[in-house]
Amino acid sequence: MSNEDPQEIVEEKPEAPSFSVVYSCMRCGTPVTQTELSRLPEIKCICGFRVFSKLRPPVVKSLKAI
Repeated sequence: MSNEDPQEIVEEKPEAPSFSVVYSCMRCGTPVTQTELSRLPEIKCICGFRVFSKLRPPVVKSLKAI
């Protein structure tokens, strides 16, 4: 029997990388994250507009034709 601490040994799991999706208002262009939108009672920009577009990374993907 070993003399270990009687408390449980809890291994910490590394957190999965969380990717925050960023949206942009179509009227004023204000960037808004998904977490900010989920906190609000309704999906609406600070300017009052309700249409958002998802901001894409500036990476261009090239595909070869078959």
